[in-house]
Amino acid sequence: MRQHGAALLSAMLTVALVATFAAAALWQQWRTVEVEAAERARIQAAWLLVGGLDWARLLLREDGRSGGADHLGEPWAVPLEEARLSDFLAAERNVSTDVGPDVMEAFLSGQIVDQQSMMNVANLVKDGQLSVQDMQAFGRLFALLELPQAQLDTLAENLRFALDASPANRSSPLAPLPPQRMEQLVWLGVPERTVAVLRPYVTVLPLRAPVNLNTASAEVMHAMVPGLSMADAQRLVSARERSPFRDVGEARLAIGAEPSMFSAEQAYVGINTNYFEVRSRLRLDRLMIEERALVRRDTMEVRVVQRWRAAAPGPAAPAQAAPR
Repeated sequence: MRQHGAALLSAMLTVALVATFAAAALWQQWRTVEVEAAERARIQAAWLLVGGLDWARLLLREDGRSGGADHLGEPWAVPLEEARLSDFLAAERNVSTDVGPDVMEAFLSGQIVDQQSMMNVANLVKDGQLSVQDMQAFGRLFALLELPQAQLDTLAENLRFALDASPANRSSPLAPLPPQRMEQLVWLGVPERTVAVLRPYVTVLPLRAPVNLNTASAEVMHAMVPGLSMADAQRLVSARERSPFRDVGEARLAIGAEPSMFSAEQAYVGINTNYFEVRSRLRLDRLMIEERALVRRDTMEVRVVQRWRAAAPGPAAPAQAAPR
């Protein structure tokens, strides 16, 4: 009887061990399949985002070919709402858009944002010194947004320090890194709350760049042009919606301003753009990725300056529109 009980216990232990090993092997196999599927989705997403970026560069290249002023009525300024990639192939007669149950559908959305519709932080430093003209422009923006002037002084001085290429500065452990994106302004002592308030009106570009009067918001134009009231800035926004400005003189005539108000000595503005940000969002099964790319256009050449990517758990960003 005792031997029979021991044999039964041994059999039960053997069954438990076999079940444990089988479960572990099954879990390992499932995990391997999931990892491979995720890697495949990541690679596919990367290539699809590259294709989206190339498409945006083509739009900007064709716009550069036509020349003229850059404004929000051009094809590049029309945002792409989320759409299935297979829908883009529907117009091709020889391409089937039918997908099987095991095929992941891809949805793409995006927009191109004129980065010269905003004030460039890099303008604060000119030839290694603070630019008085741009400090005054940013001062008007800070006053309009009710931000402390001391934060602007801190931002400008730390930016000058960061851009100082002298050997003494580069060897200093206190020298901050030059920012490349808005969120990196915290490196220069700017609070995150201030960065959030400035985000619709300020950008970070590699080089000095003028503000485009055809795409800038009323707040930005008010800050950039000395003596321009918010009411006149709103009139400029309304005037360009009827007919985009072909030169800075047309903007001046639209509000009957003095020639000196829009002169190069007073305001660093124009009607053309070289820097754009391409924003792409891809939804592929459970994977959602957002990519942003800063591109520089020089007539027919459109090159990528920098790219960065992140998971995008939220809904797609709204299309760009000139703030009222």
